[in-house]
Amino acid sequence: MLSTTTYYTSLLAAIFLVLTFLLPSNGQLSATFYSSTCPNVSSIVRNAVQQALQSDSRIAASLTRLHFHDCFVNGCDGSILLDQGGNITQSEKNAAPNVNSVRGFNVVDNIKSSLESSCPGVVSCADILALAAESSVNLAGGPSWSVPLGRRDSLTANQAGANSSIPSPFESLANVTSKFSAVGLDTTDLVALSGAHTFGRAQCQFFSQRLFNFSGSGSPDPTLNSTYLATLQQNCPQNGNGSTLNNLDPSTSDTFDNNYFSNLLINMGLLQTDQELFSTNGSSTISIVNNFANNQTAFFQAFAQSMINMGNISPLTGSQGEIRTDCKKVNGS
Repeated sequence: MLSTTTYYTSLLAAIFLVLTFLLPSNGQLSATFYSSTCPNVSSIVRNAVQQALQSDSRIAASLTRLHFHDCFVNGCDGSILLDQGGNITQSEKNAAPNVNSVRGFNVVDNIKSSLESSCPGVVSCADILALAAESSVNLAGGPSWSVPLGRRDSLTANQAGANSSIPSPFESLANVTSKFSAVGLDTTDLVALSGAHTFGRAQCQFFSQRLFNFSGSGSPDPTLNSTYLATLQQNCPQNGNGSTLNNLDPSTSDTFDNNYFSNLLINMGLLQTDQELFSTNGSSTISIVNNFANNQTAFFQAFAQSMINMGNISPLTGSQGEIRTDCKKVNGS
């Protein structure tokens, strides 16, 4: 017969094993997290994105980018949504990669209001970003995926982190790869997530260095298709308006497809970091670009998985953080 101590030790071990299998993985995120507390969360988010798209064709790309810029700074915690004020002395919105560039905050606020009416105090702003990105991609013709949920919202913002962690369009492929690696994402994730540039716009200031005097050479970037170069030089003249918008994908600017990769094959990547995926000699990214250019299904599958991988970067779960009632500010501030 087992001693009392041995019995309880065995019982605790058994309970631990059961709990281990019951708890969802990935920082306790689960696609069914709100199934009893807010069962309509996905449809509420999707309807709001669909409504926003009717008056703003760019919003799908903008909302997808918001999730990306959130996750690369302290993980997917909604910190990018916090305005300056109270304990938030430096908002991530004012960081170099975000200021006058990141958009879609009003749509997030609309979604939050709808959710607060349906299930108050339940759905985090960080999860809204993840769900809005999935709806945006799917409504633009891209893949759908089950979004792991259960993130909580941060109590702080990290402007310095936004300045240093978010990949810049002026960086080398090696630097961008390093920034992805720092948050646990590999080369396939890098290429797949770059494919989000199959929709949306970019301002002249983010690629004009390629058009006239690339790397101080006095000439344009040699990896730019000459016909495309002429068009871009017309849209973005030297000393022109740096905020003029250009389609990231000149062929199907508001549709989520694999044309982004087809463009790279003919030297029509808009940003330096786009074209370098294909034009960097000896890079392991070249074969992935070729695969995605020739096989949209492969791209869609990889993109969905990479969005899940990105959404799993250091989420706050359990009793960490809070569920903000207003995405722009910490509760009680």
